[in-house]
Amino acid sequence: MIALLVGMAAPAQAQKKPATLEGMWSDPPPSTLGFLCASICSDTGINRLNALLDDPANDTRPFQELQAAARKNEEQYIHARLTPAALEKYPVNPVEDPGFSHCEPWGVARQMFARHQLEIHQRGKDLEFRYGEWDQRRTIHMNANPPQNQQPSRLGYSAGHWDGDALVIETSHIAANLAVWSDGNLVRHSDQLRILERYTRSADGKILNLSATIEDPWSLRESLVFKKMWRWAPESRIDAYKDCEIPTNLLKKE
Repeated sequence: MIALLVGMAAPAQAQKKPATLEGMWSDPPPSTLGFLCASICSDTGINRLNALLDDPANDTRPFQELQAAARKNEEQYIHARLTPAALEKYPVNPVEDPGFSHCEPWGVARQMFARHQLEIHQRGKDLEFRYGEWDQRRTIHMNANPPQNQQPSRLGYSAGHWDGDALVIETSHIAANLAVWSDGNLVRHSDQLRILERYTRSADGKILNLSATIEDPWSLRESLVFKKMWRWAPESRIDAYKDCEIPTNLLKKE
């Protein structure tokens, strides 16, 4: 009888509505993982930081010093996986960043790891991601495929679906741009970039986790997986982004 009841319960569980991710999310809570993954992080950095924290020899070292050491290890790991084409101008000079020099919003590979707010809303059958940085809005086309004539763009074409309680997004047709795949270092990527994102909510509902697999044969020797965290922040809000100023003095040629 027990086996029969378990077997009967399965279809009802499979048909349950996915956990909602809608609402406002912002910087993660002050914790070891939260500090490291407030923007972009990876298992390489997380594992290195945990190893440093577990070593009694580091008990008197400031946390910021240990975090910097973990970031350095992460940067070395990523550097070794960049192609010669990407390394030719790595790291990219910040003056060559259109976001800095011309107040152009970031591309999707950089935007998704931006600090601060992420607001998620249902828009008909699709989802809208609104980012605090640049106040950019990104459409997640649910259960859809890119049109045959889809052209590359800054945010690309994002197709989403639910895998249980996880929101899975595949983004393609991304225009060549800049990304930050290690601590503050800009790297170029091509229009061959593809990103597979997976968003999950913690059991207590207070944390939103992102795991993103990045593929770009032009800039990466192999795919890389990056992570990010947000905390539930209904008290936060996103203001219009209107204070960007082009640094004309820095851009003047000697």
